[in-house]
Amino acid sequence: MFLAGVVGALLVIAAAVLLTGVGGEDKDPVVKDKPTARPATSAPELPVGVECSGDACTGKDPETMGCGGEFARTTASATVGTSLVEVRYSKTCGAAWARITRAAVGDTVRITGAGAAKGQDGLVDADRDAYTPMVAVARSGDAKACATLASGAKGCTTQE
Repeated sequence: MFLAGVVGALLVIAAAVLLTGVGGEDKDPVVKDKPTARPATSAPELPVGVECSGDACTGKDPETMGCGGEFARTTASATVGTSLVEVRYSKTCGAAWARITRAAVGDTVRITGAGAAKGQDGLVDADRDAYTPMVAVARSGDAKACATLASGAKGCTTQE
């Protein structure tokens, strides 16, 4: 009976070693390659209603994406003819856009940003104002808005 107990205990130990892989070389390669630290860059946690940040905002409507309102401020402006041209910037979204008010139908506004692949354009319609889609910028000073009026006048913003 003693011998049966020893054999039974050895079988249980052998089964445990085989099932857990202790001491074996057949470890799961995925477990070996798992990173030990979290990535240094992660997407920022955005406030409720804000739907993009940085490059993900480029070409998108600032109002639809929740970047306007309380999350935006005017960082530069210029008067071109009788029109007011502004750079609107959202630090939360990491993006800027241009806005033109007191404008005439056919006037255009353009936003460009340092490092942005291309600018974005807006066209004034019957509302007498317009704004552009966004461009990703790291700082508000990286963005510039320019207007071309239907009358032929042109002008750009300077930093305030």
